[in-house]
Amino acid sequence: MSLPRAPDRLSDDMAQAIGHAVSAFGFLEEALKRAIFSLTRQRLGEDVSEKAMQKWLRRMEDIADDSLGTLIDSFIAALRQAGIDERHVLSDALTKIRIQRNLLCHASWRPGEQPGYWHPTFINTRGESYPDDMNPADVMAVHAATLGTARRVVSIMRATGIEGEWVGWDEEEVNG
Repeated sequence: MSLPRAPDRLSDDMAQAIGHAVSAFGFLEEALKRAIFSLTRQRLGEDVSEKAMQKWLRRMEDIADDSLGTLIDSFIAALRQAGIDERHVLSDALTKIRIQRNLLCHASWRPGEQPGYWHPTFINTRGESYPDDMNPADVMAVHAATLGTARRVVSIMRATGIEGEWVGWDEEEVNG
């Protein structure tokens, strides 16, 4: 029995682009958690019962461990319950990001047909493979779109007036 050959080493610029995209997915996850917190806390109101508050706090603890897909679903539900009009645009953008995240985080890569391009070898849950080669600029476009969507999520969160704390950031870094 022979061992499979080692994967091709990504070019430094492709590896760097994937790293930046993955970090943007992480920031989006954090933004979604904060926005879900803010939107659902706002809905509770000021005169919330102790029982309702404890139930909500348990749900927020569960959200801390949720994956991006589950966070997206929870965020869209919170937007719907809050009656926010932008939810359809955000839902479409977040659905696309969910697919791109799965591709970039789970694919193995082989050289593409053109120099500087790479082909992601990935089969999604519907048995579909990604048909196109990608280059670093394509991946950086995913990075930029993810950060743009995260900014929209943060602006919705801030509009509630309930921001909470950003993990690992002190006040000087956030406002500086």
